[in-house]
Formats: sequence, C-alpha cells, structure tokens
Amino acid sequence: MFGLEALDLARIQFAFTISFHILFPAITIGLASYLAVLEGLWLKTRNDTYRDLYHFWSKIFAVNFGMGVVSGLVMAYQFGTNWSRFSDFAGAVTGPLLTYEVLTAFFLEAGFLGVMLFGWNKVGRGLHFFSTVMVAVGTLISTFWILASNSWMQTPQGFEIVNGQVIPTDWLAIVFNPSFPYRLMHMATAAFVATAFFVGSSAAWHLLRGRDNPAIRTMLSMAMWMALIVAPIQAVIGDFHGLNTLKHQPAKIAAIEGHWENHGDEATPLILFGWPDMKEERTKFAVEIPYLGSLILTHSLDKQVPALKEFPPEDRPNSTIVFWSFRIMVGLGFLMIFTGLWSLWLRKRDSLYTSRPFLHLALWMGPSGLIAILAGWFTTEIGRQPWVVYGLMRTADASSNHSFMQMSITLVMFVVIYFALFGAGLGYMMRLVRKGPKISEGSETPDGGPGKKRTPARPLSAADDPAEGEHEDNTRLTKEI
Repeated sequence: MFGLEALDLARIQFAFTISFHILFPAITIGLASYLAVLEGLWLKTRNDTYRDLYHFWSKIFAVNFGMGVVSGLVMAYQFGTNWSRFSDFAGAVTGPLLTYEVLTAFFLEAGFLGVMLFGWNKVGRGLHFFSTVMVAVGTLISTFWILASNSWMQTPQGFEIVNGQVIPTDWLAIVFNPSFPYRLMHMATAAFVATAFFVGSSAAWHLLRGRDNPAIRTMLSMAMWMALIVAPIQAVIGDFHGLNTLKHQPAKIAAIEGHWENHGDEATPLILFGWPDMKEERTKFAVEIPYLGSLILTHSLDKQVPALKEFPPEDRPNSTIVFWSFRIMVGLGFLMIFTGLWSLWLRKRDSLYTSRPFLHLALWMGPSGLIAILAGWFTTEIGRQPWVVYGLMRTADASSNHSFMQMSITLVMFVVIYFALFGAGLGYMMRLVRKGPKISEGSETPDGGPGKKRTPARPLSAADDPAEGEHEDNTRLTKEI
C-alpha cells in the first residue's frame, strides 16, 4: 500500500504516538513552573488574582498531566514490541536512563502532586508551595533524563560494543554527550514558550468576548512578558544548537538547508524556499540569498557548509521533509518574537488589553508553540535517519520482525483510540479554558473555604455542565485555539 513496508509503518506508528505524547509534557513543564510562580507571587503579595489563577490553571495542569502519563506509557512499550532489536543493541544505555527518569522525576512529581492538587486547605502554605515547586522541578528532571537518552542516540559516546551490544564505560560521557546541553536548553525553553502562548491565547479569547477582569489581564500580561523575553533567547539557543549539529551531524544540516553541492570556493547561499528532490539530487524552484548560509551556519562569509552529495545516497536524510519542517519551526519562532515585540509596543501605549487585532493574533498563536515543537522534533528525528543510533545502528536494523498486516492493524487501532481518548481529554481541557478563572472576593481561601460551599478539588469535577448556548462557544474555542 502506497509503497510502504512494515518498517515504514513501524516508524509512522512511533511518530504518531510520540507526536501526541510530546504535546502534553511540553505544556506540563511550562504550566508547572507557571503555577510555582503564581503561588510564590500570591504568598509574597497576597494579591488574590494570583491565587485565583493558580486554582484555574492547576485544574488544566492536572488533566494535561494525566494525559501525558497515559500517552507516555505507550512509548515505553513500543521499544519492546516494535523496536526489540534496538532495545537489545542499546538497552544497556537507554534502559537505565529511562529508569533514572522514573526514579528521580516521576516519583518526585507523583509524591508531591497530590499535596499540590488536593492539599490547599489541608497543609500549611509553606508546605503547599514547596510541593508545587517540587512538581515543577520534577518535570525539569524528567526532561533532563529523556533528553539525555535521545541526545545519546544523536551523538553517542562513553561506550564500547561487545558481542553486538552497547556496553556503557563512562556514564558521565553518556549523559553529558556533545549535543545534550543544547537539546536540553532548546526543549525546556520551547516548553516555556509554548505554554506562554497557550496561556496568552486563553486570555485573548476571554478579552475578545468582553470578559475583562484583573485575572484575565494578568494572564495575558505574564504570557506576553514571557514571549518577549524567552522567544529571542530561544532563537539564540537554536543558533548554538545548529552549530553543534553542523559539527556532529553535517548530513542533517545539509538536508535542512537543501544544499546539494558546493561550487569551487564559493560561499554557501541560504535557500529560503524551494523543493528538495531526492531523486534528481537538486532543490527545485530555489530562492537563494548569497553568502547567508555560510554566515548563519559558520559565522563567516567564506567557509562552506557540507553538501548532501558529499555523503553516500544511503546515508542522506530525507531533505524534502526536514527542509520544510525546519522552516515551519523557524517561521513560527520569528512570529513569536514579533508578537512579543508588538505586545511591548501596545503595553507602552496602554492598549495591550484592548487592541483587537493584537488579541486576534494572540488567539491564533495559541497552538504555535506546540506546532513549532512538533516541527522541530520531526527535523531532529528524520534528520538523524537512516540511523537510529547515529553512526552505529541503522533504523532498518532496529525494528522487530513484524509483518505488514500486523503493523497495519496496530497503526489503525492507535489512530482510532488516540483520537477518541485524547480528543475527549483535549475537549475537556478546552472546556475548562472556556470557563475561565473564578474571581474570589478577597476571601482567605477560594470559593468560601473549608466548611462552606466550594468547587470540588477533583480536577474532573471542576467544570460545570454547560448552560444552554455554551456548546457552540466551546466548539468555536476548540477550533480557534
């Protein structure tokens, strides 16, 4: 079917499940730190707005966290079911790294998550704030170990191969491999940026519908400050990450640039747009800027960037895909920077919360961070091909011996179940966003406090049944954000 083989379906299945999964940890990482900041600000200022926002976003965090855990379990099982040869080859490295993630991060998050979600009126303020901070720290520790494992697959070191298996010889070298610092910073920062635009989009939605209060304004203000500061930092980190990739994975950079061959001593141009053709070995309809490729990738005007034709055809990544996935990521990054700068200009003019063109942009930018993360992930993983462990094991040698029919059936099952299960979860999360934060009237504890009528602490009890006419608003929000 469509010229696909069992290996192709196994790769598609893994790409599909990880694309769903990566969205939830990204928001979890950002929201956990956001909640820690909100509670810290409330403890310092006693401004009820921060407390109201904390309780609002903690419900959304809980739903997102649960979906992240469920989708993450599937990823672990696939290593044994679909990629058993890879597990046999590199399991001595990847297995312990993923185990460290469970022991240090997941247990930490799970241990304090209950206090964070259900202990507001049951423990002291200091302990509750400590629990929130520990959950946030746990998400970052989880990121550390996951990125250590993935980065080792990109730039492996600290091992030897004995009887066809990778044997660790230096765990510090394995964890702190050459690409790890750049990938860790890039992913963590991406999570913060994606969360900022998710929060900002939620605030813009309410403002566009006339719901203007201190909590909504604070949401938008904090989100835009984050976008203004962090989006440019992410661009700088991306530049360092690109230089590191050029050093260790030059074929990936050549594929990203759609750069097929160098001519004499000429500097490498930057191809803005075009269509890399893997069969004809050229980029059609190329729109080039002379010298700019060398300037960006080597920080000089005379050095050349390695070209795809310098590598054997069987060692070349699919330039057609990574060329465009990279440009989607970068294009969205520039749009994020523009949004942050526009917000600063409007803030100085005292019209940040009333400029409808800007609010519409902020609304539509809601999923931009997540889309950029997916595009960047595709660039990273497809750009590593044909290797599953770069330079050591090819993807074709890593898969289990499954038939085309088996992979077809399981892929269809994954698609149906994922869209049903996580579609319902995302719909519920959008329902919570649509309700917005409840504004307390200066009470020391939200919603009346202990012994009085209040919203249940259980996240799945947080949203009331929609009143007549609200279903249409919910559908519209789900489409817009």
